[in-house]
Amino acid sequence: MMVSSVRRLLAAAALSVLFFVSRAQPAGNSTPKKETRPYKVLTSGKQITIKSSLHIQHVMLWTNNGHRVIEQREINADSYTFTIPINEKIFFLMVGLEGGKIYTEKIGVN
Repeated sequence: MMVSSVRRLLAAAALSVLFFVSRAQPAGNSTPKKETRPYKVLTSGKQITIKSSLHIQHVMLWTNNGHRVIEQREINADSYTFTIPINEKIFFLMVGLEGGKIYTEKIGVN
């Protein structure tokens, strides 16, 4: 009987310590800041143009199903234009810029 009372007391103490120590979210403004991208994506039908303030190193475009459509490396230019060769509406674009920074985004075409 004494052992079960001690166990209950220890369990209650452990739970109360966990309750006070753990926090769900940090206090304050937890809104993530949206990073401004140093490039713009311009679409005109199936023609895509990427214009950047930094040199574009590589570009990759793939479908919603994961099929790689475009992959171009060693571009080293401020703009890059390509035409999408397949009939899809939604794509994912990866742009690698000088300095090693890589950006990805979802784009739609008509």
